[in-house]
Amino acid sequence: MSDDGTPVTERAGGGAGTDRHAVVTGCSSGIGRAIAEFLLADGWRVTGLSRRAVDLGDGFSWLGCDLSVTADVARAVADVGSVDAIVHAAGYQVAAPLGRLDPAALEGMFAVHVGAAAALVDALVGRLSDGGRVVLIGSRTAVGVAGKSQYAATKAAQVALARSWAAELAPRGVTANVVAPGPTDTPMLADPARASSAPVVPPLGALVDPVDVAALVAFVLGPHGRSITGQALVVCGGASL
Repeated sequence: MSDDGTPVTERAGGGAGTDRHAVVTGCSSGIGRAIAEFLLADGWRVTGLSRRAVDLGDGFSWLGCDLSVTADVARAVADVGSVDAIVHAAGYQVAAPLGRLDPAALEGMFAVHVGAAAALVDALVGRLSDGGRVVLIGSRTAVGVAGKSQYAATKAAQVALARSWAAELAPRGVTANVVAPGPTDTPMLADPARASSAPVVPPLGALVDPVDVAALVAFVLGPHGRSITGQALVVCGGASL
């Protein structure tokens, strides 16, 4: 039981009368925005973090934050109050083959994908409800992909974070997982920084829809996600085959 008497197995995905609160990073576009909009439609209250301001309507609060600056993260969430779910969806990709690797690109991706994730969860864990959820948006490339070694390394590190947190938080009924999309139809695919590694349409014939990723995240945050923890859940349109 949590401090307010709610069973920990029901808290995060509670019914329509539950005031569920999620913090979602990267809410201004792409997968992060799709997740925020999906949760809002499902009755969640969402606090979104991003550099670019966005208004997603009733139930949504925006906080400006540069997620590449670790010290900014804890400051940004200092006053958000209690939360039931933490979703770190902010990210970007710089692709380059061996011989053309950019140390600054690795540092930047590590800061956003790993440093910001750690700072966010560390700052909020004391306010995360028993039975709550942590989800990091990773990537199928975490297993290793030619031409994307630096990006893949930062995404693989997210799996290590989530599995470690899953073990630490299990006594509180809190789950921690990675949702790992394959090539997804987001503005990031058109970023010139990844021009050396063009996206390949997966076997199912279409890029992953951000809403499909959001729906999987919502399932993990809901009552039937209570037995899933320490996992990397891949949604890739068959790209892993």
